[in-house]
Amino acid sequence: MTISSSLNAGVAGLSANATRLASISDNIANSSTFGYKRVETDFHSLVLGSSGRSYTAGGVRTINQRLIDQGGSLVTTSNPTDLAVRGRGMFPVASAAEVLGGTGDPELLLTTTGSFRIDEDGYLATNSGLILMGWPAALDGSIPPFSRDTSDGLEPVQFALNLIGDPTTAIDMSLNVPATGTAAGSSGDPYSLSVEYFDNLGTSQNISMTFTPTVPATGASNEWTIVMTDSAQDDAVVGEYVVTFDDSRTAGGTIASVTTVSGGAYDPVSGEIDLTVAGGPITLDIGAVGDNQGMSQLSDSFAPISITKDGSPVGNMTSVEVDENGNVFALFDSGVTKRIYQIPLVDMPNPNGLQALDQQTYRPSTESGAFFLWDAGDGPTGDIKSYAREESTTDVATELTSMIQTQRAYSSNAKVIQTVDEMLQETTNIKR
Repeated sequence: MTISSSLNAGVAGLSANATRLASISDNIANSSTFGYKRVETDFHSLVLGSSGRSYTAGGVRTINQRLIDQGGSLVTTSNPTDLAVRGRGMFPVASAAEVLGGTGDPELLLTTTGSFRIDEDGYLATNSGLILMGWPAALDGSIPPFSRDTSDGLEPVQFALNLIGDPTTAIDMSLNVPATGTAAGSSGDPYSLSVEYFDNLGTSQNISMTFTPTVPATGASNEWTIVMTDSAQDDAVVGEYVVTFDDSRTAGGTIASVTTVSGGAYDPVSGEIDLTVAGGPITLDIGAVGDNQGMSQLSDSFAPISITKDGSPVGNMTSVEVDENGNVFALFDSGVTKRIYQIPLVDMPNPNGLQALDQQTYRPSTESGAFFLWDAGDGPTGDIKSYAREESTTDVATELTSMIQTQRAYSSNAKVIQTVDEMLQETTNIKR
């Protein structure tokens, strides 16, 4: 029994070292593979126990583990959409075959690096067939709230490959009208201002505004009449409003009230007016009642301070950039930069429990724990580096050293089997 157990232990040793050699071979073969995570083979003794003074050899067994939580060095590239995670977290990707096949929601896969480029369908994909996933931005560039414990909100990152236009839907205006303009004896001359907007076809249009003071016989009225016309409608009036300003000590210069003569109603809480131009509604923010933002009546000068708006003219997309927080921007030859997606980083309690697949991708499993989608740089996750790839975590020198040790251990186990064979031969020779 003891001799037989020695033979079994030797065979187990040969199998264990062969397994270790296989993992070493895989690591060395992928020493130049971007994003590769090395496999480590651990040996564990198997104890069968003993009876009396005899000992029964149990042998050895192996456990293979891919060290996914180990990060490789980052190397610089010349492609702005070569991406790598600096720190904890993984990119969500999907198989191009599932995305293009249209068979439903693609399966969520994870990777730590990739050389993504825009393919013929506008998808940001690798040449091995992985498409980057992200949250789509709203028309104004903001990212709507999405569930963080599911992949339901993720979509394949895709760009329009033709000319696009982005109509204006909101304008924020901050300007000052002179407090002396509504005083008795003033000239009463109106002030003019033109605000550009982009229609549904990307054409530049203008909303022209005239600010006319109400001049009383005595004192000051603090009242202005604003008339707005649309160039796309042959300068037809789209709104007329009477704005009265406060002249008290605590709120002097702020809007006291707005009376609508024609056009969309004024909201005193938000400070917004809904103007209907040729291409549709535009929200004009002139400031809320009592707010020191927006329109004001101070001093003796007419001063447009700030006018901001969304929308853009028609343009060709020239390049794509990804910042450290995962925001994906499209750059156009019209000079416009627009955020269209945000790439989250996926994290889970035990990254080493992920199921390894081809192309340096991984699938969540029960051993990895439930995943959560973080904004890059928030929580436990690192940030995203563009113009970068993650190198393999294989250290060739270490693997070659382990190979020498494995070879010696394999030879030693083979010697054990040879010795047991000779002892069994001697046992059979007793009969002679």
